[in-house]
Amino acid sequence: MVISHKKQIKTAGCFGYLSISSYFCTINLFNKTISIMKKMFLSLFVVCMSSYVFAQKTEKECADYETLIRQEIKDNPCFSASNYLAYPTPTAPLTAAPKGYKPFYISHYGRHGSRYLIGTEDYDNTVSMLADAEKAGKLTDLGKDVLRRVKMIREESRKREGELTQLGAEQHQQIAARMYERFPEVFKGDVCIDAKSTIVIRCILSMENELHQLLIKNPKLRITHDASEHDMYFMNLQDKALYDKKRNQYSRVLNQEFTQRHVNYNRLLGSLFNDAHYFKYVIDGNRLGHLLFKLASNLQSTELRKQITLYDIFTNDELYELWKQSNANWYLGYGNSKYNGGTQPFSQRNLLRNIIQQADSCIQLERPGATLRFGHETMVMPLTCLLGLNNFDQQVDDLEQLVGRGWVNYKVFPMGANIQFIFYRKQLGGDVIFKVLLNENEATLPLPSDMAPYYRWNDFREYYLKKLSTYKE
Repeated sequence: MVISHKKQIKTAGCFGYLSISSYFCTINLFNKTISIMKKMFLSLFVVCMSSYVFAQKTEKECADYETLIRQEIKDNPCFSASNYLAYPTPTAPLTAAPKGYKPFYISHYGRHGSRYLIGTEDYDNTVSMLADAEKAGKLTDLGKDVLRRVKMIREESRKREGELTQLGAEQHQQIAARMYERFPEVFKGDVCIDAKSTIVIRCILSMENELHQLLIKNPKLRITHDASEHDMYFMNLQDKALYDKKRNQYSRVLNQEFTQRHVNYNRLLGSLFNDAHYFKYVIDGNRLGHLLFKLASNLQSTELRKQITLYDIFTNDELYELWKQSNANWYLGYGNSKYNGGTQPFSQRNLLRNIIQQADSCIQLERPGATLRFGHETMVMPLTCLLGLNNFDQQVDDLEQLVGRGWVNYKVFPMGANIQFIFYRKQLGGDVIFKVLLNENEATLPLPSDMAPYYRWNDFREYYLKKLSTYKE
């Protein structure tokens, strides 16, 4: 139960008088307290039990869920792209707030939108290996056509490597428009919108596209925006000590063994080359297969997606297995994996502290507006795990069970991924509640609540400040 400081003083006064009215005041307060405590205990019990059930899923339940994900990727091969997935438009309806509560503040961290691949190497090496094979007379007709397509992909990206694509800009315009339309009370009048970006140009442009869209909706908004090394300690913390633990020997061996079980390019290469000896011994066939999958995955983020595809050269099973290997790799690198100490999510400890501190300050204001932050998927994924959104803080010992247990990376960090904290209250100084949206869909937290998907802010800050204090740098 959360009682304001003023109410605590008043309540103490009730106990200080030996009068009938004071007596009944005390009894009524006591009964209300017991009632609230019962509700909180019941909510906590439900949360604990649901977490227990989730952790104790039967083999059949895990297998059924993995079958569901396999079918999802079969129906839409773009999902196999992991972090290269172009932002999917949210379709789930939002739960109405408890009676009397209105949104008044938004705190946000978002990934940049769709981009070209970073650097020229992935494009150039793919073209080079296929072009050399063509000169040597080693390509099939399909191989020659694939060479034609990857040349088109390289040409479209020339001198734009790592930059925001047209689709990436559109994604952020649409996200901002939905944010405004869903929570108009937050953006009413001349409120302040404070935005920060990492110093990477695709993130800056993502920020500017959202801000521009908000200004179209409301020209009165007072906007501050910045991208500075000054803020990188929380916007994109580079923690060398944690990074060195990420890829320890144990994790590397596990990843290599998992890859060997799930990745095989022989059929693909056999369809592109007319000489097995050539792709097995003359070139690095596995490297080429990896590059082709990477180009196929990122193609959906460019305008060329309207003309060509590379997914047709892979089978449905190959796409699923390639994604499954990538999913395990992201879990080992950014999830709550015991194989590197379960500490990788704490790479976002400064970001979470900033979210809490900014919210604590802004909720004191009558019209605080919004705090927007723009960065990368390597922040969104570990922050999701640190928060435990949708059970992504779970620890899975067997990588083969990862998918069945619900740890599915593309549900967290597509291009344009975002986490939004939407704050509600009845009046200034009143009880503050909030909900979290992951990619604009309501998400769960490992907190008790009698109003899910809404939670009490005081419960959140107490729980996570305590969690942050457990990490020793």
